[in-house]
Parts: sequence; structure tokens; C-alpha cells
Amino acid sequence: MAKVMELRVVTPAAVVFQGAVRSIVAPAWDGLAGVLPGHAPYLTALGDGPLEVDPGSGERRTFHLSGGVMKVEANRVDVLADRVVTPVSAHAEVPGVEVQQPDPAPGR
Repeated sequence: MAKVMELRVVTPAAVVFQGAVRSIVAPAWDGLAGVLPGHAPYLTALGDGPLEVDPGSGERRTFHLSGGVMKVEANRVDVLADRVVTPVSAHAEVPGVEVQQPDPAPGR
């Protein structure tokens, strides 16, 4: 069994992420859906929420999705999202991706 799978996160405007990952947790319409390498073929509608990705580099990445679909097939996962919001540190230069700015004074 493969230890990684290929992930593509795409919006109508841009490819937000593409690369090898060890695990994914996605906001399916009916709850969270976890995907590991070797997962059975699967297709689900996505709701709003965090897409958590473990690329195996020790640093997890989180993208906030707003609707779409996820297709899992032969160690490849395609996430087609209506909209993606990503932290400033990741893909700040990608056109068509909304970047979330940190609150400079949380709690005020």
C-alpha cells in the first residue's frame, strides 16, 4: 500500500494546492471525512469547514472550504471547491484564492 497520495485542491479560478500528502480530513456535507492512502473510491459533496492536510513534512496545512465535491480514486484525491480561504503564509500569491489576514489584536 502506498504511504502517500496525490491531492489537488482546485477552485474555478486557480489550483490552490497540488502535491503528495499522507492524510486528509475534509468537511463532507454529513460530517468529517478522513482519507488515507489506499482508501476505497469515494465521492462526496463538501460543506463549509476546514480541509486539513498532512503533507508529511511535519507541518499540517489547513484550507477553509466553502462547498464543492471531493473524489477519491486510486491514491488520488481531487477537491473541487466553490471557494477556498487560506492562511497568509500559504499561497498568498495565488490569484482567485481569498487570503485570511490574522487579527492584529485578538480579543479586543
